Amino acid sequence: MANAGVGGHVEGLGATQRTDNWWVGPAFTFAVFTAWLVYFFWAAAQGRYFSAGPYVSPFYITFEPAENAAVAQPTAALWGYWPAAWPNWLSPALIIGALPGMFRLSCYYYRKAYYRAFFGMPPGCAVGPVQVDYRGETGLLIVQNLHRYTLYLAILMLPLLYLDALHGLFWQGQVGIGLVTVMLLVNAVLLTGYTLGCHAWRHLIGGKLNCFSCDGVSEARHGAWRFTTFLNQRHQQWAWASLLWIAFCDIYIRLLAMGVVPDVNTWHGVTWMGDF
Repeated sequence: MANAGVGGHVEGLGATQRTDNWWVGPAFTFAVFTAWLVYFFWAAAQGRYFSAGPYVSPFYITFEPAENAAVAQPTAALWGYWPAAWPNWLSPALIIGALPGMFRLSCYYYRKAYYRAFFGMPPGCAVGPVQVDYRGETGLLIVQNLHRYTLYLAILMLPLLYLDALHGLFWQGQVGIGLVTVMLLVNAVLLTGYTLGCHAWRHLIGGKLNCFSCDGVSEARHGAWRFTTFLNQRHQQWAWASLLWIAFCDIYIRLLAMGVVPDVNTWHGVTWMGDF
């Protein structure tokens, strides 16, 4: 057995006195995160099948879906059609995805998740790490301190997600609701819960106050702080739910655009089965 080091912890990579299956969590995180990243880059680089009817994949965050989701130069997110010289592999989703991607990568929960699952720093609580001289987020890792600024970008993108869901209520001059409309709304709510449960947001609205009841503004900030604390206590759940749901939305819209699955909606005579 490895010798116990400072503080009674066992020294050596993966060495521990724990008797539970501590490796299950990091292994599961590694597998799911890897699968998600592979799917995102594959779907984003394709630049196809990201819209169907009034619906647009949240990977693209656009207001005008493509007239034909299978064309080589579909409607791009926020800035119309791709320029003719724009490389097809560099789709808008790759650019747009970098903005919330920076927020997630620097998120306190995600740091814990991928530090353990991918870099073994440490692979688990009271488990011997890969890098024994870890000195905190200094040197290259100092970029993690930009998290508070990526938060502002994430907040600015939230209204766009709700506008996408709202856009899904209108199709060919009719007002109605479809299954994907609800899915996009759920996606926006999950991402809102994840974003507003952020530690940096909690500090921003409730920090630097010595009194929560001294005036109306302080009381309002206290109420907002209590609400975001409720979300923050479930930050891990919001992080996972929002990550998986956004991929599910993209997959369903992709299958819908390809004519593989139907859309359940209130528009009469609109089935969207291979109409693209």
